[in-house]
Amino acid sequence: MDRLRTQALGCIRVNSSTPLDVLDALATTRSIRRYTDAPVELDDLRSILWHAGRAPSGSNRQPFRFLVLRDGPDARRAKSLMGEAFRRGWNTKRAHDGYRPGRFAASMQRYVDRFETIPVVILVCLDRYREPNPMEGASVYPACQNLLLAARAHGYGGALTMWHLGVEDELRELLDIPDHVALSACITLGVPEGNHGPLRRRPLNEIVYDDRWGAPADWVDGPADPSQ
Repeated sequence: MDRLRTQALGCIRVNSSTPLDVLDALATTRSIRRYTDAPVELDDLRSILWHAGRAPSGSNRQPFRFLVLRDGPDARRAKSLMGEAFRRGWNTKRAHDGYRPGRFAASMQRYVDRFETIPVVILVCLDRYREPNPMEGASVYPACQNLLLAARAHGYGGALTMWHLGVEDELRELLDIPDHVALSACITLGVPEGNHGPLRRRPLNEIVYDDRWGAPADWVDGPADPSQ
């Protein structure tokens, strides 16, 4: 009964005791790249993945697959490969995009330097049933967002990245990933060092157009959080 009541209220259950309102979760879930050494409990991980698997997909084919890397021998080797790729990726991004020393740059450097110690790394894959096409992301990325929201609800934090593609061939060989399966995303999970939200995001009048491209949507003016 309590579970049904929670679902009816539109809440996500946090550690089976404290409800987190869905809109609050959407408004406060951010990328978390700093983790403690605490593990991700298996019951929580199971719940996170269950909720990720409830995501919509084209024709309800559910082609998303979650390859979970924790502390097994292949997982450790895969994390080592990705750690090198992530450090190369950040070094390139920092140089080309002109990042100056600061809080974000320091957080990113710590993230890539300690990649091998991240408790859980999930390769979110797409089990293709047809040739690659620009629309296929619609059947895998909703599951990624579900996963991040569920992690938030259970008190964890995560970040979605793509730098694993720098060692895609090596990961395929190491982890026996078939050629037709796309490595669509890499999500890291752990107990946050810090907190979620509040977020700094562009105001609606900068990202919403009305009727045609570039036309202002006057009706978006109002409270920063329309739910308030």
